[in-house]
Amino acid sequence: MQANILSAFASKTARSFLAASLAVAVSTTTTVTAFAQANLPIVRDAEIEALVRDYARPIFRAAGISKSGIDIILINDKRFNAFVAGRRMFINTGALMQSETPNEIIGVIAHEAGHIAGGHQERLREQLARAQTMAIVAGLLGAGAIVAGAATKSGELAQAGGGIAMGGGEMARRGLLSYQRTEENTADRSAVTYLEATNQSTKGMLTTFERFQSALSLSGARVDPYQISHPMPQDRIANLEELARKSPYFDKKDSPTLQLRHDMMRAKIAAFTDGQGATSRMFRKDPKGLAAQYGDTLNTFLYGNLGSASSKVESLIKQQPKNPYFQELRGDILMKSNQPAKAAEAYAKAVQLDPVKSGILPISYGQALIAVGTPDSLKKAIVQIRNGLDRDRENAVGYRYLAQAYGQLGEIPEAELATAEGNFYGGKYQDAKIFAARAQTKFKPGTPGWVRAQDIINFRTPKK
Repeated sequence: MQANILSAFASKTARSFLAASLAVAVSTTTTVTAFAQANLPIVRDAEIEALVRDYARPIFRAAGISKSGIDIILINDKRFNAFVAGRRMFINTGALMQSETPNEIIGVIAHEAGHIAGGHQERLREQLARAQTMAIVAGLLGAGAIVAGAATKSGELAQAGGGIAMGGGEMARRGLLSYQRTEENTADRSAVTYLEATNQSTKGMLTTFERFQSALSLSGARVDPYQISHPMPQDRIANLEELARKSPYFDKKDSPTLQLRHDMMRAKIAAFTDGQGATSRMFRKDPKGLAAQYGDTLNTFLYGNLGSASSKVESLIKQQPKNPYFQELRGDILMKSNQPAKAAEAYAKAVQLDPVKSGILPISYGQALIAVGTPDSLKKAIVQIRNGLDRDRENAVGYRYLAQAYGQLGEIPEAELATAEGNFYGGKYQDAKIFAARAQTKFKPGTPGWVRAQDIINFRTPKK
């Protein structure tokens, strides 16, 4: 589901059409720092990111893009949506929470992988260029007719010129939307191929489209299928159902282990985004299951008594002693309880247990060590945070903690450079340049710190 650009073409004039088209073309190559500058609500969570990567890995292999460096970025948005931009796949937390089974969200990932593998964005840019040309030509012809009408004092000719300009832009817009609908159907079919190649069910895709169709029916909205960039849900179901049901894996269910991880992910998102009663509503059919217990513990941590939350997380750890994210939650509870030394122990355990070596957990460990505040703990914090940043280079928050640790140790040049890095990856380029310039004056020319500061100073801020 590539980003819906229908709203970009609200105006039918050639000039506005050109400007909107250019905006879409630029957005497909935006860097993550520019997304931060635009205040895109990006979500970072080690547990959720690990699960989504596990979902995507076999799909990416089947699509032939596993070595293309595809990043998956989570967006804090309750709507069911996902889209691709360049080599990045964006998935809303709403899509993760509303998908009741792993297979449903895996189908979404497979669809987006179809866009990437099919080179749809590159061809979209070509279509945009073609549409812009059509709009410009129509605008010039219309302008010429208007001028001629004015010169001959012919009102009808001038009106016709306006109609040519408007009509040319409309034709270009409809042509572009038609092209997008075709690419959406192609991505759907590619997704079926990837799911079958990885021995996974195609049922989740149909479930997703049925959800869209139900929501559309309940809304009572009347939609012109020729005025949108995606096929209508009932059309997608009709196009896919026969093909999907032919798959030998159509009725295959997700493993209980994967389903549990999915449910715990949903519990976490619900607890943080939907308030206190969300997890109990979500798991009312299994109120004593581990996912429901996890949701209850998170709710108690966020809204209740920290002592009770601590007891509940210990119960979770007894049930899954090798779960790094239960240890992470234990660290969060202890930090909120102003027990940083014990929190550091919990985070250290989480780092040790983490099978995917997320960069987020060492940064949390480092944050706790900073709160301990001794020279030894600060030095350890720097090591841990740097370990995290080696794995997660664009983590702006990590650089801010690194700056704090260096600052408390009195290592000012390193603190200023880390602050520059944090601002840079947070999209605050001017602040980054200011701190980089301050840091550079304190480094010996040619040293790694001096060179990195120069890189930031020389960085050309992307145009908005």
